[in-house]
Amino acid sequence: MSLAGKKTLGVAMVGYAFMGAAHSQAWRTVHRAFDVPVVPEMKVLYGRTRDAAEAAAGKLGWAQAGTDWREVLGRDDVDIVDICTPGDTHAEIAIAALAAGKHVLCEKPLANTVQEAEEMVAAARAARERGVRAMVGFNYRRTPALALARDMIAAGRLGRIAHVRAQYLQDWIVDPEFPLVWRLRKESAGSGALGDIGAHIIDLTQFVTGQRLTGVSALTETFVKERPLPSAATGLSGTGSTEKGAVTVDDAALFFGRLDGGGLASFEATRFATGRKNAMRIEVNGSTGSLAFDFEFMNELHFYDGTEPAAEAGFRRILVTEPDHPYIGAWWPPGHGLGYEHTFTHEIRDFLLAVESGTDPAPSFEDGLGIQRVLAAVQDSAESRSLWVDIPLT
Repeated sequence: MSLAGKKTLGVAMVGYAFMGAAHSQAWRTVHRAFDVPVVPEMKVLYGRTRDAAEAAAGKLGWAQAGTDWREVLGRDDVDIVDICTPGDTHAEIAIAALAAGKHVLCEKPLANTVQEAEEMVAAARAARERGVRAMVGFNYRRTPALALARDMIAAGRLGRIAHVRAQYLQDWIVDPEFPLVWRLRKESAGSGALGDIGAHIIDLTQFVTGQRLTGVSALTETFVKERPLPSAATGLSGTGSTEKGAVTVDDAALFFGRLDGGGLASFEATRFATGRKNAMRIEVNGSTGSLAFDFEFMNELHFYDGTEPAAEAGFRRILVTEPDHPYIGAWWPPGHGLGYEHTFTHEIRDFLLAVESGTDPAPSFEDGLGIQRVLAAVQDSAESRSLWVDIPLT
């Protein structure tokens, strides 16, 4: 037992870079912000090298560090495995952890291929029969404004959905001298901007509308075909090395699709939008209203009520910071906005509630498989130049 006599759950995290830092903050703060029924104990962090793992564990708040994640399978003091590694390792770690009776939270996209995702779903279903839970981490679902958007659409405030347009714009690889990191290699990442950030806007489109994509037509492009190999000294900077390697993923993806409710959707995911740092935007147009969101203004949701008289109608800003807005009651007074890191705390909160109550968390591995099928269809359409690729919904 721990704080206030609550039950504890031991957590192990595999990976410690960008996502590892975000997840660590969430594990540290979730039980202090929310009245969750269990308290997570940050037992061990696993990385590739001992020195780096120990440094990360000390900085991020983990009790121990290790280099072989398989050790966690036999640890009785670990109940949850949090996977924050490149996509090519997700399936192996998740399947082994689930078989060992560990609850699993896995970063998105779920896998690098549909086959891997299907194997992960099979493992999650088998584990579910033994009371073990699995969730894929699409953190933007937990942005209060987007959770509110879903609630408003489900309540019929927009009427019948006609259009969704979604963008995710970044610029961090515009410089052709930026090194060939793992996110630019197909064998590690599966795809480029498509899987890295496109997966988010695919998930958000289906999440806020409650509808599924049934097919797509797509274009992808790689603007810089070769990049400097990472320096052995830094692991990142290409400075000091003239040797280059091939970029084997997309830099940008454009595609459109149809929702199973009859609406149309368009998507743009790029890491070549010069000047855009994290511009994730979604607009939904319905027969009686519209909603618009931009993550660079993450505490705001814009709503057009088409039922108002035309002379008085117009988009209005909803500042999503009131106590009765999704998740907000645990934080600050109205008007005191939240930030990126809070989406992960909300994600961990929902995961812990599901684990402790014995219910299925969302998004499930099945949901992750659905996103993987969309990603595969986009790649298929772009590579084969097919006008249309259907997406299986089962």
